[in-house]
Amino acid sequence: MPGPMKVDEWVELFHEIGLNEPQMHKWHAAFERRYPDSHQSFLEWLNFTPDRITEVRHKSAEEWSA
Repeated sequence: MPGPMKVDEWVELFHEIGLNEPQMHKWHAAFERRYPDSHQSFLEWLNFTPDRITEVRHKSAEEWSA
């Protein structure tokens, strides 16, 4: 069974469907707001380091509250 997708593969998919960087940040913010535990699991699945996960989740939470 193949390993998890790489971040650049997700970014390619998002670009393919027309999402730009601000829209991808909005996607993360909605994911964090609605499903924080699943967002954590998703970032772990992508093999993000714990520090990077904290950074992404913090930025996502800030973006949603802005």
